[in-house]
Amino acid sequence: MKSHKYWSLGALATMIGTFYTGYKDMKSAHKYFACSSLICMIMAIYSGHKMISGKSRKKKDSVSEESE
Repeated sequence: MKSHKYWSLGALATMIGTFYTGYKDMKSAHKYFACSSLICMIMAIYSGHKMISGKSRKKKDSVSEESE
């Protein structure tokens, strides 16, 4: 859960940087901020999915064990 929070905050910071560099017409910096933002968003989605799917898998396993 900690990693999801940090990836999300990193994505927010890089999105703000992307917006600022786009507004100031800094094309080279804008490109790097956009790529960093994309990476942070992918990792935030992955860590969130991992966090959610791990909990549901444990519930399904415990339910199947109780039925047997």
